[in-house]
Amino acid sequence: MLPAGQLMRTSLLGILAAASLTGVALKAQAPRITPNGDPSVANDSIYSLAVNPADYPDQPFIYLFDDGVLHFESDGRARRTYRQVVQILTQQSAAQWGDATFPYSSERQRLTINWIRVLRPDGTVISAKPAHEQESIAPVAQDAPVYSDTRVRQVTLSGVAANTILDYSYTVEDKKPLIPGDFYSTWRLNTGHVTRRSRFVVDVPDAYIPRVQERNIHFARQTDIDHGRRVYTWATTDVPRPEEREPFAPDSNPLSAQITIAAPLSWGDVAAWYAHLSHDRYKVTPALAQQLATVVSDATTLEDSIKALHRWVAQDFRYVSLSLGLGGYQPRMPKSVWETKYGDCKDKATLFIALARRLGLTAFPVLLSGTGGINRSIPSAYQFDHMIAAIVRPGTPSGYLFLDLTSDLTPYGSLPPTEQGEFALVVHPDGRDEEVTLPADPVTVNRTVVQITGELNADGTFAGRYVEQATGNRQYTLRSAFSSTFGTAERDRLTRALANQLFQGATGDSLVSFDGRDLGAEPRVALAIKDARPVSSAGATEILTLPLKDYAASEVVADLQSRGQRRSPIDVGSVVGPYEESSEFRLRLPEGWHARLPADVDAESAFGRYTARYFQTGRELTIIRKIAGASGIEPPEHINALIDWLRQVSRDDVRYIVFDRE
Repeated sequence: MLPAGQLMRTSLLGILAAASLTGVALKAQAPRITPNGDPSVANDSIYSLAVNPADYPDQPFIYLFDDGVLHFESDGRARRTYRQVVQILTQQSAAQWGDATFPYSSERQRLTINWIRVLRPDGTVISAKPAHEQESIAPVAQDAPVYSDTRVRQVTLSGVAANTILDYSYTVEDKKPLIPGDFYSTWRLNTGHVTRRSRFVVDVPDAYIPRVQERNIHFARQTDIDHGRRVYTWATTDVPRPEEREPFAPDSNPLSAQITIAAPLSWGDVAAWYAHLSHDRYKVTPALAQQLATVVSDATTLEDSIKALHRWVAQDFRYVSLSLGLGGYQPRMPKSVWETKYGDCKDKATLFIALARRLGLTAFPVLLSGTGGINRSIPSAYQFDHMIAAIVRPGTPSGYLFLDLTSDLTPYGSLPPTEQGEFALVVHPDGRDEEVTLPADPVTVNRTVVQITGELNADGTFAGRYVEQATGNRQYTLRSAFSSTFGTAERDRLTRALANQLFQGATGDSLVSFDGRDLGAEPRVALAIKDARPVSSAGATEILTLPLKDYAASEVVADLQSRGQRRSPIDVGSVVGPYEESSEFRLRLPEGWHARLPADVDAESAFGRYTARYFQTGRELTIIRKIAGASGIEPPEHINALIDWLRQVSRDDVRYIVFDRE
């Protein structure tokens, strides 16, 4: 297979490629590229850019030419042509580039492989076409099936070896746009490797002014108007290999160069489109209404009814997506979802909304990205890949209660961590849009509390108890671990494993857990610990290995200091995370044992708060460590403040406690 993101820089919703050139003609009209070639590019001038592999010892391959030519029409039809000319520098890279995969939608797109050939650096053709070619239906995942009209064309190339050139071009045409008048594409100029020539061309009707957003583009684009068409061209030479991503940089690399282009739509246009698409999808049949009555039969209040409905839809319907043509956006009817007992995000949200309205509530669909990161300034339906539900709830900051019906372990009233604080679009039945920022739990809600208590005997053995509780976004590890029913043997193995994580060789007993799928249950685990030997002798002293998490980050400090001047902003949330952790170890010691206590630590800054406490009262030794993260973005010049804070935290690098015996 070709390296991910290299050959197929495309998706079913759209593709964008890169651009720049020398030996490539710049014309007022976008080139019409066909299997006969690209009239605007002289191949010899591209192949002559081949390099000596010895000059690039750290590069498995480079791009001689990275090219994208996109034609858009005002109704959303599009033709996208991409070309990459790759010089392969190592044999390992040759193995990666020996096969190519081209996906496309058979329902609404047409794929043409214009050419794909392997050459020597002097331009001599080794193979002019693939050795083998096959087309098949895209495979379907087992855990979360998505059935679509995606087809995959697979080709195998011959002659690919170190110091050869791979030159390929393909075109994807959108024959039937899913969303009339809409398109959205992001083109990243940085390929991850040295790029000798790059060109990106966008061709639209003259009267159709797209939204264009440039980031870190340090050269001027060319704009031409001719024969009723407007053509934008970005062309440059010798794009360097991008700099290594700096630690704690935001997810969207602020140093990368990219171009985003989209239709001149508003979020209101997107909301109106979806409202029209789904307006007849909320019908509740008499049989489904009767099922609703059964689901809420034990509820005594309206709030209890909503909770029962939420649990039923979230947990009793399998996730299966039928993204066939318009089915990728239009939900199935609630009756169909109920009868088949499966659905994807839009199906489950629509079922919930329809039944919530049946209960007399005001509920709406909400469009968003399941992984966040929507470019709020460039409206497009293609930025959305997920849907949740909103119930009108006066008195809340947003006026809504948001529920993700595909997240079966998220308690009622909360949202999965990846959605919190993200942009979303509430769609009203009349097509009105409402831009919202989804609520985010404060740091104090996202907590993990660990307590280890017990007694240390004079022979160095330990017996005690372990308790862990979690809330907010910290609860999912526990909920997932205990979402299945365990047999006796499985439960015993799990108990031993938990005890061994704390003290090597220890055994566990009396495991107290919870049902992870009970959304009202407190995520809490407790067990007894026996037969632990955390202490080793050294003459007249004893050394205890602490069973607590260590937050020292000396290696991170050294790495940050070695990098010189910081260029990227600092994502505060990625330093610790928007959560709190508290670990407490209370140990009753044998008579006459005295701990050599380390110094306490207090460290607080914009990046978080950390405390460590060590004290002995009589025979009881107490160790408490607490850390709390923060969120936000700090400027690059605050890197020294981050280093200072991490250095303070790293003062508490205590892994052992030494005891003196009387």
